Amino acid sequence: MVREKIERINFLAKKSKAEGLTEEEKAEQKALRDEYIAEIRLSFGQTLESTVIQYPDGTRKQVRKKD
Repeated sequence: MVREKIERINFLAKKSKAEGLTEEEKAEQKALRDEYIAEIRLSFGQTLESTVIQYPDGTRKQVRKKD
């Protein structure tokens, strides 16, 4: 996510606590948060795909998605 978007999320959060947000700002805040969460989930999923567990006996097993 672009740094400006993260800064905008933080600005809207601070403004929300201090004085409240307009309906347009609330919608913008929700859209930005949704985009941020989607990117975090994608990144976490990619990390898990490349994660391997090595057991004490030396065997290695790749982490799989739980069904």
